[in-house]
Amino acid sequence: MTCYDRRDLGLLLLRLGTGGVLMAHGAQKLFGWFGGHGLEGTGQFMESVGYAPGKASATAAGLAEAGGGALLALGLATPAAGAAAAGAMAGASAVHVPNGFFAMSGGYEHAASLGLTAAGLAVTGPGRLSLDHALGHTVDRNWMVPAALGATAAATAVIVGLRTKRLRRREEDEQEALFEE
Repeated sequence: MTCYDRRDLGLLLLRLGTGGVLMAHGAQKLFGWFGGHGLEGTGQFMESVGYAPGKASATAAGLAEAGGGALLALGLATPAAGAAAAGAMAGASAVHVPNGFFAMSGGYEHAASLGLTAAGLAVTGPGRLSLDHALGHTVDRNWMVPAALGATAAATAVIVGLRTKRLRRREEDEQEALFEE
């Protein structure tokens, strides 16, 4: 009989809590559950904040959150799951940065906390109370951690960078319209 220690139980609780919150956020985007707006509404919002095309961006964010959250909760493919969720939360944080840090002011506090927790789980691993452990860590190898986080960081930097360009271009177009009148 295997004896689990406090670390394993703590990682399980952290995975279940973080994964559950991420799954709910993804379900809001994908299906409109829990008061969400589904792909159409979320796609329109994504477009309005500079992520284009909006519906594809909503789908990618929803899958990264729901899928990454589900895998984190299960402790399966933990490096990829944590990286996907962290990337989605980095994109969400970029939207909220102008509002400051605290969530009560519309800031990035919540997204950053979820993203950092997901990245931390990717690095530490899921613990022994996980599917990764039960499957002999076949999709949780040490080399997968930097690979998953590195690939996600690069993709997120490109996506957030393109968003920033779109927003600047939109702002410049609005400024030009003001001066043309």
